Amino acid sequence: MTAAAKRTYTLLDPTGLPYRSPVPGTLGGHRGGRLYGRLDCPSAARALARGGYQRDRVFFADEATAVAAGYRPCSDCLPEAYRRWKAGQEGTTRPDTTEGTCDASP
Repeated sequence: MTAAAKRTYTLLDPTGLPYRSPVPGTLGGHRGGRLYGRLDCPSAARALARGGYQRDRVFFADEATAVAAGYRPCSDCLPEAYRRWKAGQEGTTRPDTTEGTCDASP
């Protein structure tokens, strides 16, 4: 396989901008819901099966990058991380208006 034929993956960086990576992401996310979760998340799988979710699907190299880009954890596949995130939201002026799971498509 030549260098030109090697597969690359589009991931989001800590500022939320896309970049090409030779390594696939370890987490998936939903751009509209600003949330991230495991690639095997059952909630995301249901949303993908319904259609419409794929155009808003994003990928991250790791959890730190997803958080830095302004995404929050999924309550379904990352319940501990979600509880920590939710506890940190208490007392903020911005209410959590999104669903808790990766199933964020309409």
